[in-house]
Amino acid sequence: MFRNSRFNPSGGIMDFWTEFKKPTPYRGLILLASAVPCLLLMWWATEEEYRIAPVSPTITYITSFAADQTDEEIIAGNAARQKIADQRKAEREELAARKRAIYRDLGRATGVEVPDEAEVLAEQEAAKAETSAELETANAE
Repeated sequence: MFRNSRFNPSGGIMDFWTEFKKPTPYRGLILLASAVPCLLLMWWATEEEYRIAPVSPTITYITSFAADQTDEEIIAGNAARQKIADQRKAEREELAARKRAIYRDLGRATGVEVPDEAEVLAEQEAAKAETSAELETANAE
């Protein structure tokens, strides 16, 4: 990997080894002075131990419904929420129809062949029916 590279570390390693092999009077002290801080840090990090009891979780209950609601109030609330959900679904469908119309107009303006919307919807319905039939047969087994 480093054979033809400008960043070949072998020369530096060989220089270090050449200097390290030379007998010097303080080589042992230098090695010890270099190793002691590292070893002390490793000892401190591995010896530190904490045993703390786990904190019990706090439970928050859903408080959006009053505990003393009557069945009629619950039914009325469900009906109101369903009405809002139906309005949002109608808005999403209207937006999707507007997007399809914009893409259809863009495709016609740029010369792209645009499939008939009724055919696409029929294919989607057929795919849904096929998927539901496969699920029914899988569930029957």
